[in-house]
Amino acid sequence: MLPPHDRSGGAPLDARTGLPVVAMIGGGQLARMTHQAAIALGQSLRVLATDPGESAALVAADVRLGDHRDLAALREVADGATVLTFDHEHVPTEHLAALEADGVRVAPDPAALVHAQDKLVLRHALARAGEPQPAWAEVTTDTGIADFAGATGWPIVLKPPRGGYDGRGVFVVDDLPEALALLAEHGRLLAEERVPMVRELAVQVARSPFGQVAVWPVVETVQRDGINTEVLAPAPGLDDATATAAQELAIRIAQRLGVVGLLAVELFQTADGVVVNELAMRPHNSGHWTIEGARTSQFEQHLRAVLDYPLGSTAMTAPVVVMANVLGGDAATEDWMGPSLDERLHHLMAHWPDVKLHWYGKGQRRGRKLGHVTALGDDLDEVRARAVAAARYLADGVVDAAFAFPEEH
Repeated sequence: MLPPHDRSGGAPLDARTGLPVVAMIGGGQLARMTHQAAIALGQSLRVLATDPGESAALVAADVRLGDHRDLAALREVADGATVLTFDHEHVPTEHLAALEADGVRVAPDPAALVHAQDKLVLRHALARAGEPQPAWAEVTTDTGIADFAGATGWPIVLKPPRGGYDGRGVFVVDDLPEALALLAEHGRLLAEERVPMVRELAVQVARSPFGQVAVWPVVETVQRDGINTEVLAPAPGLDDATATAAQELAIRIAQRLGVVGLLAVELFQTADGVVVNELAMRPHNSGHWTIEGARTSQFEQHLRAVLDYPLGSTAMTAPVVVMANVLGGDAATEDWMGPSLDERLHHLMAHWPDVKLHWYGKGQRRGRKLGHVTALGDDLDEVRARAVAAARYLADGVVDAAFAFPEEH
C-alpha cells in the first residue's frame, strides 16, 4: 500500500459528482479516447477543440471552442478545472507559464513539456544527463551544417526545433545545397546523424505527482512514410537486457524531467543498444494497443497520473497484441465505388469478430489516421496478419486472399 498523502490542495471538484474535472487541450482522437476512459472513472472530460466536428468534440459533453494559441481560450477552459492536460504539445510554452501563475495546475508542467515541444531543449537535457542519443548539433550557419555533415557523413537528418509530427518536420538530406535551402527557410535547425538502426521501438511510462511510476512492455513501431502503421507488443525478439534497459531509460527521463502523466519515449534500436529519438508527453499512438492489450490503458493511466490517483497494472492481457492504424486509402477518395463505410464495418465485424475497432469520427481523406484495429493472440504472425488485413480492408476495401469473406457477407 502507498502511504497516505494530501491530494486536495484546494483543487476544484465537480459540484454534481464530487469528482475532479480534467480539462484537455485538443479535440483529436487522443482526447476522444481519453474521454472514453474518463467515463469509467465517473468523469466527463472537458475538451478545448477548434471545431465542433473534431473527434472528441463529437462525443464529449463539455466542449469549449477556441484556439490553443489563444491565452483567453486556455483560461476559459481551465476555469474550474482540477487539472489541465493535453492531447498535443503545440500550446505556447509562455501561455502555460501564465496559467501556472494564475494558479492552474498543468500536467505535465511547462518546464517538463518544453522537452517534448522543443527538440533542441530535449537534446541538451539528454546530453547533460549522459543519456544515449544520436550525434547532433544546433546549426544556424552554412559552415555549421557543412562541419556537421563532414563529421557524420551524408545523409544527415534536419529538423526545425519546434512543430512537426507523423514524419512532418523531419528531413533526410543528401547534400549541402538541399541542407542550405532548409536552413534558409527555417533559420535554425537541429542536425542529427542518420542512425544505422535495426528498428524503431517505443516505451511508455506514467508518472504521478506523488512519484509513482508504471511502465508498459517495450513495443516495436512500424513506420511508413514517417507515419506509424503498426505496433507490435511486446517488441518481438527483444532480449530481456535491452528491454529492461529501455524501460529504465524511460523511467529515468520521466523522473529527471518531472513528468506528470504519460511519457512516450521513441527509440532507435542499434547494434549497440537504444538511443532516444523523440518524446511525447501525452497519450501516444504507440500505446493504443493498451486499450484491449493491457490491464490499464494508456488513457486511463494518464487520467490516474494527472489526478494523482494510484496507477493501474500494466500487465498484458495476451501474449501478443498488434495494433494497426487505418489510414485513409482508396475508400477515402471521391470516386470510390466500393462498399460504403457502414458496409465495411459490418463485414469487418462479421469476418473478424475478435478484432477490436476504434473509429475516430473524422472526415475521410487519403493518408489521414481514421481509426485503428487491435488483435490479440498467441502467435505473432497470425495476430499481425489479422490486424493488418482488417485495417487494409477498412482503408482500401481490399480483402487479402488468406481472409476471403464467405459469400453471405
